[in-house]
Amino acid sequence: MAGRMRRDEQVSATREALLDAAERLFAEHGVHAVANRRISLAAGQGNNAAVSYHFGAKTDLVRAIARRHAEGVEVGRLRMVAELGDSADLRDWVACAVRPVTEYVQALGSPSWHGRFIAQVTADPALRAVTSDEFVAASPSMRKLQEGMNRCLPDLPAEVRAERTAMTRHLITQMTAERERALADGKPTPRASWRETANGLIDVIVALWQAPVTRES
Repeated sequence: MAGRMRRDEQVSATREALLDAAERLFAEHGVHAVANRRISLAAGQGNNAAVSYHFGAKTDLVRAIARRHAEGVEVGRLRMVAELGDSADLRDWVACAVRPVTEYVQALGSPSWHGRFIAQVTADPALRAVTSDEFVAASPSMRKLQEGMNRCLPDLPAEVRAERTAMTRHLITQMTAERERALADGKPTPRASWRETANGLIDVIVALWQAPVTRES
């Protein structure tokens, strides 16, 4: 029994080391530029097939990285959603989209790679679907968030709603990645803190959702 437990602990530690190495390398170089062998070496594994053995295809590795972060973001958003109740204030719901992300990345400390990893992955349509499954499709809090946004903007056409949802996602993803990169590189940032960064994002995204809709005559 003790031998089995040690074996399980070793396997778990190896998986975590591979996930850490893969996330960092993917964030810094892009998913398709990093070979499995490089991940294994960065994780201190002599077996070049370690990634395939523990995770399978690269898509499965990306999913595993996304999954271990999705829960942390979800916990923060569920708490905010519960506090909002039936709020009819658009800014409340936009904050619910932004702050769970920025607060989660802040809690990771610096350097972190989560924001840049998500930015790299969402640039690829196939991999974007993988992360969307983890952060959106399986997220009860996102469904509540969408319902709250819909209540605030009931007359917004469906196609415009979909377009502005995509814009919101891009803004949160890219601005989070930019700040994370600057902090990791020791470079100045436009905002002094993650909280102020979130404030700026919320200001812009609220304005985006309230922007007029131009209709072709």
